[in-house]
Amino acid sequence: MRAAIAVGLVFAGCCSNVIFLELLARKHPGCGNIVTFAQFLFIAVEGFLFEADLGRKRPAIPIRYYAVMVTMFFTVSVVNNYALNLNIAMPLWCCSYFCRYSIFKYTSIALVSVGIFICTFMSAKQVTSQSSSSESDGFQAFAWWLLGIGALTFALLMSARMGIFQETLYKQFGKHSKEALFYNHALPLPGFIFLSSDIYDHAVLFNKSELYQVPVVGVTVPIMWFYLLMNVFTQYVCIRGVFILTTECASLTVTLVVTLRKFVSLIFSILYFQNPFTLWHWLGTLFVFIGTLMYTEVWNNLGTTKSQPQKEDKKN
Repeated sequence: MRAAIAVGLVFAGCCSNVIFLELLARKHPGCGNIVTFAQFLFIAVEGFLFEADLGRKRPAIPIRYYAVMVTMFFTVSVVNNYALNLNIAMPLWCCSYFCRYSIFKYTSIALVSVGIFICTFMSAKQVTSQSSSSESDGFQAFAWWLLGIGALTFALLMSARMGIFQETLYKQFGKHSKEALFYNHALPLPGFIFLSSDIYDHAVLFNKSELYQVPVVGVTVPIMWFYLLMNVFTQYVCIRGVFILTTECASLTVTLVVTLRKFVSLIFSILYFQNPFTLWHWLGTLFVFIGTLMYTEVWNNLGTTKSQPQKEDKKN
């Protein structure tokens, strides 16, 4: 039940989060640092108040282990958001190679990955077509896109490794998803000092954006701050689900759920912002769907369900 709730939080939070992230990135493509900082600050403050009990509660997992996890988590978050500067809309690749799983499971992951690659690659063609009619400008835009793909590939590999490290810690010290969520966001905060000038510059730009009246509340704020606030809130819902999921499922399952979430976010982004959805996108969708069915072994479960009534009839 907790795993099902966690998956619901991941998809609901992250798929709504992508709307506000893309609204931010379309206006200011280099806003990744201020977005990451706002997300970390909000989750750290919430955790300090309700999980750490204002610092009075000792962590169940030693801080030295959190230091390793935080290094990986901070790197993944910064690289993911920095990729917004590199003509990237959504991540494309998923891989996890440190665990021992059957070839059938790896095949399913490969199909999901190929499907995401096809969809993202076809979306990337718009980068070169929209950048300029000049061949040199088109090649430069595509080169930046390739660099962004490399950054996201690195981030997802690091994310997969972090999931395995979390799984090991939970086996040794028990499941503490809320505690891990707090320390993964609180400990990296000093690192944002090195990004402070960029964060300040974008805060000034956000202040200059057009005013927007928030529904129900009736308060008028610069629209970019509203987008950022909604992005932070939906990111909290999403990441809370991910950390709950790490305590309930194996790391490969978590990687698959997160990757599927990225795929759904990609499709949702294409539909919401009315980007072209070609035959290649449908082919990628088919690969993802088949890979998901293979991983979950739906047909095996259906076969088991059908065989149970037959066994009961024989007994009767």
